Amino acid sequence: MTIQCDEMWSFVSNKGNKQWIWLALDWKTGEIVAVFVGARSRSGANGLWQSLPGVYRQCAVCYTDFWQAYEQVIPKSRHRAVGKRSGKTNPCHTRFNCTLRPRVSRLVRNTLSFSCEIR
Repeated sequence: MTIQCDEMWSFVSNKGNKQWIWLALDWKTGEIVAVFVGARSRSGANGLWQSLPGVYRQCAVCYTDFWQAYEQVIPKSRHRAVGKRSGKTNPCHTRFNCTLRPRVSRLVRNTLSFSCEIR
């Protein structure tokens, strides 16, 4: 099993309130196997790791960028930090994150879009 992990940010109410969306995609199926929303820190990486199904935590090899929070949380036997040119994190970053931003206007970095609060 191989998964690719990446994170992207958006904000809530104002740009000073950044929220990070952490994702893990199964390399073979393209399915999202884990999601966590939180800070870009060790606790965020830990939230993503804990949201993975047990079989992925026990068996999968996790490809990430060199963000040190991943190294602090994912066991060394399961973790492979790679550069962007390796292509090992491209599907997660390029295919999913870059496709998601135009479709969900709240995730666009410089947005002119808005959404309504439902009560």
